[in-house]
Amino acid sequence: MSEIGATGISSNRYPYYYGPEGRLVLVDSALEAVNRGSTTIGIKTPLFALISSHIKPTKPLVEPAEKIFTIDGHVGATGSGYIGDILQLIDEIRLAAQKHRLTYESPIDISSLAKHLGSYLHNYTIYAVRPQAASIIIAGIDQAGVQLFQVDPSGTFLKGAGFAIGQYSDIALDVIQREYNADMTIEQANHLSNKAIEKALGERPLVETGVITAKDGYFKKLANN
Repeated sequence: MSEIGATGISSNRYPYYYGPEGRLVLVDSALEAVNRGSTTIGIKTPLFALISSHIKPTKPLVEPAEKIFTIDGHVGATGSGYIGDILQLIDEIRLAAQKHRLTYESPIDISSLAKHLGSYLHNYTIYAVRPQAASIIIAGIDQAGVQLFQVDPSGTFLKGAGFAIGQYSDIALDVIQREYNADMTIEQANHLSNKAIEKALGERPLVETGVITAKDGYFKKLANN
């Protein structure tokens, strides 16, 4: 018979959270789901940030799911994993951005948005619920300049100049790391993103893309490639 502590929670529950090496089992499962999702890319230079995601084929007569989302005028996002979880996380950061704008009468900075999403996701790792099976890439601009963040199901958020998540993301990231140049144009970054996704999948994919530039400060979608 297992012991019941002061909290009333049986001690034999805890092995379901942690694996033999101290890893969070449910988070690892969520990451595996992300790794089966659409290959998704983020690229940043001092002048712009670009995000792209592979649009997977759907059933005949069914339109593909949207993959590039405007969060606020100065920030956009994309994701990989279960589309239902991606959409819930997009709604969460949209709401956070709207609350900040209404409260402070100014746009939210991108690091605060990434931190908010990280905290939101982290809460799923400390309660007996299924973690969200989605990773999100956020691109935007604030007083610190052009920003690019990746947020994982564990709640970990990273800032950088290049990210790849989803199916065969290691192959896509290798292409980006080898060919990335901080002086590249938007057209060159778009070509690199498409090349990375194509290399990962082994075929020419349909890709949805969004970009924000330091010049105009507004996130916008580009025509599908």
